[in-house]
Amino acid sequence: MKAARDTGDGMAWPNTLADEQVTPILYNGSSGVLPTLLDAWRYFADDRYADMALRGARGIAAAVEGWEDSGLYTGVAGMAVALRGVHRVLGDTAAGASADRALDVLRSRYDSDGAGWNDWFELVVGNAGIALAALECGDPDLAQLAVDRYARTAESTPAGVQWEVQTGRVHRMLHMSHGTLGIVYALAAVGRAADRPDLVDLALAGAADVVSRNEGGPDGFLVPYSDPQQEHERIERHNYGWCHGPAGDAQAFRLLAQFQPEDPTWPALTDRCWHTLVTSGIPQRIRPGFWDNNGRCCGTAGVLALACDRQVERGDGRDFADLLVADLAARATADAEGVRWSNVEHRDIPSDLAPATGWAMGNAGIIRELLRHARITTNRDPQYAVPLPDHPPAA
Repeated sequence: MKAARDTGDGMAWPNTLADEQVTPILYNGSSGVLPTLLDAWRYFADDRYADMALRGARGIAAAVEGWEDSGLYTGVAGMAVALRGVHRVLGDTAAGASADRALDVLRSRYDSDGAGWNDWFELVVGNAGIALAALECGDPDLAQLAVDRYARTAESTPAGVQWEVQTGRVHRMLHMSHGTLGIVYALAAVGRAADRPDLVDLALAGAADVVSRNEGGPDGFLVPYSDPQQEHERIERHNYGWCHGPAGDAQAFRLLAQFQPEDPTWPALTDRCWHTLVTSGIPQRIRPGFWDNNGRCCGTAGVLALACDRQVERGDGRDFADLLVADLAARATADAEGVRWSNVEHRDIPSDLAPATGWAMGNAGIIRELLRHARITTNRDPQYAVPLPDHPPAA
């Protein structure tokens, strides 16, 4: 809370502790902080956290009309999710009205003759994420608009279908954040909510394509970063986090397992993702660049999210979850200013990055998963105060 800035319209949090830049978005801005504050309020019963969440919601509400990006993690859709969360948890009608206004802004921007909101197909920036936000905020009609173009833009593959990440991009990406499985998740969720078997079937075809690309052996699940592989010094062929690896792939398979409980395919694939993670060597820093991130998007906290799901659903995630928590504790900086985490970019000098505050690579995303782990290990409610729309509730 010490990093918070009073903007005059409400509270906001800088993207990192080394600068004054604030944004209202879910990925690395203030919208990503609010769910953690609400989890902290539930856990500690300390009204300071609820008060800060309310003040943060006012700051986000003030930014809705002027923020040009519409995406889930980068724009107004994610702001709507955060505002709706404050409304539901704290009963704040002003936050609820602001969430409705954010949905109105999204609806006004929809281009029925073109690409929807933008030329991105994926979850973080594009129409798939906007669909999930609309669904989470109680607007299934808007969610169906958001997935309207996926049937006509699907590309057939030998095993199923795939999509562009963004119109005109050569590389086809495969995982949750920017790839096929994020689109699969959105299509399945909207199809189930709207009773649209055509959307569910399209989701299953997308999942089949990704499954056909497994390079993790019969017991594991490990799919390349992209096809064709991007040749870039900062991109490895295989990743393990939520964004481009089995920690996120498993969330898509968990959703399909909940929707099709009679089909053993999806629990088996979730188990294979889990096997790959626990045998991968993470969270050890085996070599430079192998595992340099503590955060929720592409680091240890994102794997901890799945480990907590396993504890609730399968009863076998506790030991690995404890290992991940111990690693996060060991890498934290704790002093008179509080506790914070820095990530590493081994190709840069200095390698230690400034601590971030938000969801993706920052304190909020890490703390949210640590609080959930604490709740589960003390037999309290395993659900988040504000679920994000790309993470199925633990059954």
